[in-house]
Amino acid sequence: MIDHVRDLASVRDATDRLLAAAASLDNASTAEPSRLPGWTRGHVLAHVARNADALVNVLAGRPMYVSGEARDADIERDAPRPLEVHLADLRESAARFQDEGAAPADWSRTVELRNGVKDSAFNVPFRRWIEVELHHVDLGVGYELEDLSEEFTQREIDFLAQRFRNHPGLPAVAIRQDDGRVLATGAVEGVTPEQIEEGRERAVDVTVSGRRADLLGWLAGRRDGTGLTVAGGSLPALPPL
Repeated sequence: MIDHVRDLASVRDATDRLLAAAASLDNASTAEPSRLPGWTRGHVLAHVARNADALVNVLAGRPMYVSGEARDADIERDAPRPLEVHLADLRESAARFQDEGAAPADWSRTVELRNGVKDSAFNVPFRRWIEVELHHVDLGVGYELEDLSEEFTQREIDFLAQRFRNHPGLPAVAIRQDDGRVLATGAVEGVTPEQIEEGRERAVDVTVSGRRADLLGWLAGRRDGTGLTVAGGSLPALPPL
């Protein structure tokens, strides 16, 4: 059972870490490239702030963004700002998200995100946690996937494996973690992790094995998979997030 209150606390802690890391930058380094192609660190910080407001909209029953074009334009507008403006915006937008999360609400209700995606409201704090943690890594300031908590890493791997289940164009994939856990993703309709664990590798096309940080990096589009072991074929190209 997902505990949205606990997730909100985790978002707050992750935001504090991000703010501390961003505060160590200056205007010049904020304008330097991040790890995301085509984005500076300023783009990343602007996106994190605007995402907080977008998820406030989701929880309040409004459209997440006016449009995809407006979302992109807001990030481009805000990216070149001085660092002190970025920091204030991150703090204030994070506070707005926490305030909305603390308001009395039916957390079992269905909400709508981008592109018509629907989810339960109680998953929204975890989605925000994902944004804060992964984009902290994207800043390229010394915070790595290996620094993420065990709980977060496992939940994000589970989330992405489920997201890619039966996605068009993907083969059936078994994901073997370094702790022995097995997940199934891709074209695995009717295939269970138990069947894979029992040795029925023929139930899948490809088996991908490795450390959880490397598996998360591959699933989240942050690493190219060179740290993984692939059996039964080549490493599948995953759809964009």
